[in-house]
Amino acid sequence: MPLDKGLAPAKINLALHVTGVRAGGYHLLDSIVAFAGVGDQLTALPAAELSLEVTGPFSRGVPADETNSVMRAARMLQEARGVAQGAKLKLTKTLPHAAGIGSGSSDAAATLRLLSQIWGVENFAPNDPEVLELGADVPVCLHAPEPARMRGIGEVLEPLPALPACGLVLVNPGVEVPTGRVFDKLERSDNAGMDELPEALDYPGFVEWLASQRNDLQAPAEAIAPEIARALKRLRAMPGVDLALMSGSGATCIGLTRDMGRARQVARAIQLSEMGWWVAPAPLLS
Repeated sequence: MPLDKGLAPAKINLALHVTGVRAGGYHLLDSIVAFAGVGDQLTALPAAELSLEVTGPFSRGVPADETNSVMRAARMLQEARGVAQGAKLKLTKTLPHAAGIGSGSSDAAATLRLLSQIWGVENFAPNDPEVLELGADVPVCLHAPEPARMRGIGEVLEPLPALPACGLVLVNPGVEVPTGRVFDKLERSDNAGMDELPEALDYPGFVEWLASQRNDLQAPAEAIAPEIARALKRLRAMPGVDLALMSGSGATCIGLTRDMGRARQVARAIQLSEMGWWVAPAPLLS
């Protein structure tokens, strides 16, 4: 499925195993990463200089200066490709912060996709070292919308075959969970990696396989934000949700449904009963 170059889709860790620690304290991961059909939106117009405007329901507190991942990615591409012109960038933030769905990293990847087209220059490849400098999740986000197995600190990507079509219900209970705090609470880092993903799985088989994997960050994240356990319990109690899991370091939880009709029904019911939560139905991109 082609990806709108201005869409920064939510990154979903369908499984996340922590398998070691590299020198410098970087944790080694083994993760299945996919993307949801909901995300931040980026637009760009040609301009003499680079500038950024941030709007949207989650724009509060997001910087519009050179510290923003969008500006960092734009500067990196501009300098690497010798681009003389700039761009007037507008980022609409619809994804919550510190939510385990890689919004900042996906914003950076969307910036590279969009500006490489507007400026008429070659984009970075996911395995280019410059991309990893922008953040550990940026390489896999640049790989969107195709799913990938992500290992190392995020730099080792293995493309995966298309995953079964299904609906997703993204639920964030209104809490931010800083990734660093979650890793600090991790009791052990030398866990086993994932099982191999069998080929040509149908939806029931895919759900069964996912249920046998783990997110090693879930327990420490729940210790920081007990609301995560409540969100998972709420999802698991909903008819039509076949599996509920936490994405990344939290606090966003994901319910898998057979189709988008069920996903919308579940999302509507949770939205009505949990007015302070962020809830979004979306297709699994593949």
